[in-house]
Amino acid sequence: APPASKMAAPPRAFPKWPPRKRPAALPAPKMAEAATVRHCRRGGASGVTASRRLAPRAPRPPLRSHGNGEEGGRAARRPRVTVDSSKAKTSLEALKISLRQLRWREFPFGRRLPCDIYWHGVSFHDNDIFSGQVNKFPGMMEMVRKITLSRAVRTMQDLFPLEYNFYPRSWILPEEFPLFVAEVRMMKDSDPSWKPTFIVKPDGGCQGDGIYLIKDPSDIRLTGSIQSRPAVVQEYICKPLLVDKLKFDIRLYVLLKSLEPLEIYIAKDGLSRFCTEPYQEPTLKNLHQVFMHLTNYSLNIHSGNFIHSDNVNTGSKRTFSSILCRLSSRGADVKKLWSDIISLVIKTIIALTPELKVYYQSDIPAGKPGPTCFQILGFDILLMKNLKPMLLEVNANPSMRIEHEQELSPGVFENVPSPVDEEVKVAVIRDTLRLVDPQKKKRKDVQQHIESCKNKINIRYNYFMCYRCQTLEHVSEANEELLDAGPADRREYGTTRSPEAGLPSLCLKQVFPKYAKQFNYLRLVDRVAALFIRFLGVKGTTKLGPTGFRTFVRNCKLSNSNFSMASVDILYIDITRRWNSMGIDHKESGMCLQAFVEAFFCLAQKKYKSLPLHEQVKSLIDFCEYHLAALDEKRLVCGRG
Repeated sequence: APPASKMAAPPRAFPKWPPRKRPAALPAPKMAEAATVRHCRRGGASGVTASRRLAPRAPRPPLRSHGNGEEGGRAARRPRVTVDSSKAKTSLEALKISLRQLRWREFPFGRRLPCDIYWHGVSFHDNDIFSGQVNKFPGMMEMVRKITLSRAVRTMQDLFPLEYNFYPRSWILPEEFPLFVAEVRMMKDSDPSWKPTFIVKPDGGCQGDGIYLIKDPSDIRLTGSIQSRPAVVQEYICKPLLVDKLKFDIRLYVLLKSLEPLEIYIAKDGLSRFCTEPYQEPTLKNLHQVFMHLTNYSLNIHSGNFIHSDNVNTGSKRTFSSILCRLSSRGADVKKLWSDIISLVIKTIIALTPELKVYYQSDIPAGKPGPTCFQILGFDILLMKNLKPMLLEVNANPSMRIEHEQELSPGVFENVPSPVDEEVKVAVIRDTLRLVDPQKKKRKDVQQHIESCKNKINIRYNYFMCYRCQTLEHVSEANEELLDAGPADRREYGTTRSPEAGLPSLCLKQVFPKYAKQFNYLRLVDRVAALFIRFLGVKGTTKLGPTGFRTFVRNCKLSNSNFSMASVDILYIDITRRWNSMGIDHKESGMCLQAFVEAFFCLAQKKYKSLPLHEQVKSLIDFCEYHLAALDEKRLVCGRG
């Protein structure tokens, strides 16, 4: 035992003070006087006489529950979704209306703290974003340019010619000009009665800029402009569907909600944009009448015949639903038309997604922080006389303006609201935001918790009916769980009310993965792109180097006595050099995805000679995936060992 001198001293006993007595409650006037005296003593009422009395404080009212399931008071209020609209540009007015309807919080000048959603007017790179969601995909502007879109669709036409016959025959200028001349001459020789018309569209053009019609390849304006400004020349659709003797096209809005997994929505209504002069089949005399042949709104608005209408059924811009009603009254099969349009949209996006994934992994590499993306696309579709839809082009930044300029006097313009635009575009933006709502998952989790509480209470109530003696404990436990869920959840238990209860039903219809089984067989190039991305090596790049290509061939067991590694190098050099000579992104050296797809098709044709092209490609993909899976499994076993 330690000596007594080193033992710990006993704790010091402090005296217990008598409990403090609260003063008796004073009447209201005396309490006010006391408060006045205290206030004067503290110097808070300098120059104010002590006779000034404070009004007695009214009792605080209890918290009232609101109809939307929120508690009064800041702590219990549901947090609102935050949207940065500082880069929205022309879509700002429609976005503001949508946010007011959703009761979300807008930051028109940006915000230091991260926002839930960033709304960009032009491209993904309008802002530096590291979290949240942004309404643009990286690379989308490049993918829907006329040349890139034509190449992507042509690749699919090589694999599935019948499924992709909704896109007019196209040639890329200037590199395919000799091919264009030769094919036109050959078709004219085989059918002397064929008198085609062609339409020339500049690659980077928009709003009808630089578009013109020709009857013969020799009419193409090759002097200077076509060399500096590449273009696409397409077969002109001479027999379109007419309404009121006018040619028109359809602008449909498509939401690409996710790339992986692929998720596509189509708006149930769109816009029909009319020419302003009665249509006649193109001849040498009327080729230059743009108001007869070109449906671009930005061109026809300058025509003296353009009609601004408040009615969705009349005017030079109408809703697509009004056209469908008119066709239905004539006995047309509107359901089949919608089915064909849905098929066209899904097939087009399947053609675009492989290269989009390459751009996406370049800007947002896997494993690094970054935003998730979604985007509204504008599909321009022309209906032929037999109601077959034809794809004209895809817009990465479709106009979301809900007003138009009206000239009050020479040189003086005023923005006037457009009811047709507002009806369609506000619904598309609002319902896009509803679909990407970041708090929807949180609300779903809360609802699942409430449902589990309900189920427990129901089970215990059944026990109560069977075993009355054991009931009290079960019910009390269930009530405790319901109390723990919080007041807002308890009210939802009684009456579940969604925050979207006052809004109309969604105007966007999911078409993929809803119809995935019908279209998954078309996603061959998607699987080729996955192989390409696997062998890119350095994260953030979009081109495959020679070492990566050799590794791909070696790991997939594609080289043999008939196809040596020297032949692999020659194939890589030839295809890469040709694609680079076309002006495809000289920022990086190496093989782009389109060149890799061409090389992959060559390898498939060498290995499986007797099959059609799409079966050759599918067989080679299966072969490569099998060997890569075996290699991954072998590495996994070695790693464990």
